[in-house]
Amino acid sequence: MLIALSSAMLSADTIETKDGSRLVGTVTKIDGGNVTLMTSYAGAITIKQSDVVSITTDSAVAVRLASGARIDGKVSTVGGAVKIAGADGVISTSVDKVAASWAAGGKDPAIAALERGWAYEAAVDVSGKSGNKSQLATAFAFRATLAGVQDTLQFYTGYDRQVSDGEKSADQFKVGVDYANNFASQKSWYVRNEGGFDRIKDIELYDVAAAGLGYDLIKDAKQALTGRAGLSFRYAGYNNPRTEDVKAAGLDFGLNHRLQLENSILINRLSLVPTFEDFGVYVVTHESLLELPIASTQWKLRVGVANDYNSQPGRGVDKLDTTYFTRLALSWK
Repeated sequence: MLIALSSAMLSADTIETKDGSRLVGTVTKIDGGNVTLMTSYAGAITIKQSDVVSITTDSAVAVRLASGARIDGKVSTVGGAVKIAGADGVISTSVDKVAASWAAGGKDPAIAALERGWAYEAAVDVSGKSGNKSQLATAFAFRATLAGVQDTLQFYTGYDRQVSDGEKSADQFKVGVDYANNFASQKSWYVRNEGGFDRIKDIELYDVAAAGLGYDLIKDAKQALTGRAGLSFRYAGYNNPRTEDVKAAGLDFGLNHRLQLENSILINRLSLVPTFEDFGVYVVTHESLLELPIASTQWKLRVGVANDYNSQPGRGVDKLDTTYFTRLALSWK
């Protein structure tokens, strides 16, 4: 009875190729000239659609033909003709006329790829120490991204706080928005704004607003490198009245890099904002991190380093701050 039940639960989709091979599994999708078959013996197998002469499915699937017509039904091949038996009848076609296939009742992947969708991620890092020394460090970050084929809108915020032996060694908050529109294949325009405070650096309030053009130096399935150049206005108000506040227009340069590795993702971000009044007055922010999946695709471990350089800091404050971090992140849609 167990054998009979297991056999009934297994899919009996079959694919036959021009060389006479007969493959059994579950047809998960047809897209981009390839047929993907999930097997119990070799995992997912990708077969060129041009090498397929016969497709048979054990259950209904969604099929889009080259003409644009869609039908949900079981697929069978008789005498070289592909027949799709749906609720409204049977359509007869050929393998090469099948443009795409996916789970029955699901949304067409080509349409889904054109739709905007929100994605969210939250990251937290808490560490402490007691005994000869007492220390408590907390960090929180949140990002919401609305991405489409042509544009991307991001809202983000983050807070870092650290207390060592009763004295603060980190107290920084930021919130920002970033919008990029790819009006051409490799070209884009962007606007961004970020504000917050850094009490350790004596910055009571800062804000950087910028707009300009972007160019994709590298853009493929595994790697993206985008350069930015534009104009900016920077404000930095210091708590110490003896430190002169910064209120100046200037330039805005940036590099955003993302590399998909075999089992991880490498992310690099770099920003330079000099002022027109004095190019020796500028701020540089940098972040590099390695993202590793944990248990599932939603949970991730991030290990990285961040640098914040201010060429004209407040009195008694170092120009460079470097932060090393290990954070747990959760992403969802």
